[in-house]
Amino acid sequence: MTAQANNRNLYALITGATSGIGYELARLFAQDGYNLILVARSDERLQKTADELKQFGVEVTIISRDLFKDNAAQEIYDEIKKMGVQVNILVNDAGQGQHGKLADIPLKRHLEIIHLNIVSLVSLTKLFLDDMITRNEGKILQLASVVSKTPVPEFSVYAASKAFVLSFSEALAKELEGTNVSLTVLLPGRTDTDFFYKADMQQTKEYQEHHLTDPAKVAKDGYEALMSGQNKIIPGIENKLMVGMMNTMPDNMTASQMQKNMQPSDKSERTESTHPASQSERETVEKERMGIKN
Repeated sequence: MTAQANNRNLYALITGATSGIGYELARLFAQDGYNLILVARSDERLQKTADELKQFGVEVTIISRDLFKDNAAQEIYDEIKKMGVQVNILVNDAGQGQHGKLADIPLKRHLEIIHLNIVSLVSLTKLFLDDMITRNEGKILQLASVVSKTPVPEFSVYAASKAFVLSFSEALAKELEGTNVSLTVLLPGRTDTDFFYKADMQQTKEYQEHHLTDPAKVAKDGYEALMSGQNKIIPGIENKLMVGMMNTMPDNMTASQMQKNMQPSDKSERTESTHPASQSERETVEKERMGIKN
């Protein structure tokens, strides 16, 4: 029996599934025969993604929810319960950042990021993990970041939120030892997605002057680590070297280097993502910012 056939009654729930790493993870699950429950804010992008992934012969359910909102995680859980579906794998991919000094960014935006990156992630983890523990079966993949290992001036809330995700995930992985439930945390670095656009980082040295990894490669590393039950995965040699440096240098030194990367670049060669799903996501966000309705 093929892997696809073995997985045909299993469901993976993926947030942030319409672009970037989340989209590529959804493709990998679909290719292996998992049925999908995709969560994002845009109905248009969700439907387009679902149509693309149905070509793999799997069931694709879409749930349009804004994880910036207080009750979104509970609403997602309740809706899936009403469907009578058991989530075998949870992927908490959705996340955003905001470039700029803390004092220059409205409090509302900071709190939105904290809610998305921490509150919604913890809520979804708790809700679905409880069921997994009861069944003694399941897997969870959390998206942290290499910047979870260092303070990042002018990107402080995002980096701190990902430090929370890393610490929270590593603690849970320890709690789950001896069970058939596993938790993996993925620490990607600079990746060619719409993340930089949403974070207003396109003019920074971080975006313009560094190599960006293909999100498909990052997703593949994360997917393989999840399936093998690894607790943590840092994809790519460059990211491993970066984290190794952060682990050996004082925080104030790494923070100073990261702050330099947040400054404006003299270059402006990169204007958009080369990842098709991420570019489509950006176009949708641009319409939303301009108040254009489809």
